[in-house]
Amino acid sequence: MRYAALLMILPLGLMACVPEPVTPAPPPIEDACGASALQGLVGQSAKKLEVMRFATTVRIIRPGMAVMMNYVPERLNIDINAAEVITRVSCG
Repeated sequence: MRYAALLMILPLGLMACVPEPVTPAPPPIEDACGASALQGLVGQSAKKLEVMRFATTVRIIRPGMAVMMNYVPERLNIDINAAEVITRVSCG
């Protein structure tokens, strides 16, 4: 009688061990932050940024600045060199 109850419960326990199919995450949108439309800023003075407004989160990166390495596709990164010139505009 004990074995019959165990045999009835055993399949339920095994069902919990079956992994669910994994759905792959969609690929990131390549230009989710709109960097391609702002490539004209490269080579210009960083002072130009003082009067601009952006529709997304902006991270301005200067030489020697500590930067988190987390990738956020919707975040706009603007790299500025020591001469205060914009050198790169990218997402991340």
